Amino acid sequence: MTYTSLIVGGGIAGTLSAIALRKAGIEPVVYEAYEHGADNVGAFLTLAVNALAALRTLGVDVGGIGFETPRMTLTSGSGRKLGELRYGEPLPDGTVSRTVKRADLYRLLREHAVRQGVRIEYGRRLVDAHGGGGGVLARFADGSTAEGDLLIGADGLWSRTRKIIDPAAPGVRYSGLLNTGGYARGVRTGAEPGVMSAIFGRHCFFVHLTHPSGEVWWAANPARKAEPTRAELDAIDPQEWRAHLVELFRRDACPAADLVAASDEIFPAWKTYDVPSVPRWHRDRMIVIGDAAHATAPSIGQGAAMAIEDTVVLAKCLRDSPGVTTAFTAYERLRRERVERVVDQGNRTGGWKGLGPLARIPRDLVMAAGMRFMARRGADPSRWIYDYRIDWDEPVTGLFRSA
Repeated sequence: MTYTSLIVGGGIAGTLSAIALRKAGIEPVVYEAYEHGADNVGAFLTLAVNALAALRTLGVDVGGIGFETPRMTLTSGSGRKLGELRYGEPLPDGTVSRTVKRADLYRLLREHAVRQGVRIEYGRRLVDAHGGGGGVLARFADGSTAEGDLLIGADGLWSRTRKIIDPAAPGVRYSGLLNTGGYARGVRTGAEPGVMSAIFGRHCFFVHLTHPSGEVWWAANPARKAEPTRAELDAIDPQEWRAHLVELFRRDACPAADLVAASDEIFPAWKTYDVPSVPRWHRDRMIVIGDAAHATAPSIGQGAAMAIEDTVVLAKCLRDSPGVTTAFTAYERLRRERVERVVDQGNRTGGWKGLGPLARIPRDLVMAAGMRFMARRGADPSRWIYDYRIDWDEPVTGLFRSA
């Protein structure tokens, strides 16, 4: 069945939805709230093999950006090794997980969408929408409107679509952690290039990994129990922020303080949120996907991956189902259990980052013992996350297979 789809949001989920729908024979139009692409939003992210497999299904190749990141080591602030994790087993051709700058990924996806003939309209912020019967009417802040057979809300954490579908839907939930990061040169970390080092420091969680060029990419999660306002974060002087971060890592046996000091620019802090379980994903030919439906803490690197998988599954459901409502119902049946399990896993892992001095000791002991046990058994309890694959050619009724 041929549809015209209105896609709200031009980020990862929205742009990939358009690419996936075009592949499914559905005409998409993307409506982005900002006046231009979000090239400078965010720092970097790791695309695990489940995300790369889903991108490959859509013909999107990210091999030209970022670098391979096959595994992660975990250590305590004292330098004690706690364990090692892989971001899933390599794909059949040897492809492993990849860390990319978010801006590079946005540009690549947008250029791919444009080559596929996708129309992207900027400066179109959704304020209201009405669906039912044979279509959806969307209204934007500039006074313009658009009509389509369905509307996909890929408008992120602060989704307007989520509230239109269900005014009682939960909003975002502050995690108690801030995000920051940067890029440093001239510091030898002692880590193998391409291996992500995660450090559960005495006062702050820190990760770093070395690009083949020698540049070190790093990120930190300072704990802030009371949620600061945007104005409070903006008021932090850059040099004051740098000094604060250096002090957080001063006593840790890791290169964090040196990397912070060696970075020309440190990203202004932003807050970490998730979204509690959203009871209603769709209504009246409108649906939410990605962070708008199931935002997860960034602690297991699956936020983008879940959005990427969403786009492929939804396009398949719309391609194979006899109607929009049937497609949306099938999509939710196929996605909700998985994404909510991933969100729960991310919340549990993220909770380890902000523990106080006393709680850190049993955390490190438990983590180290668990890692040793898994290594002896050859078991990986997170394999279910990374082994997920979508066969584009398989009908929706037989959607999934294991890697």
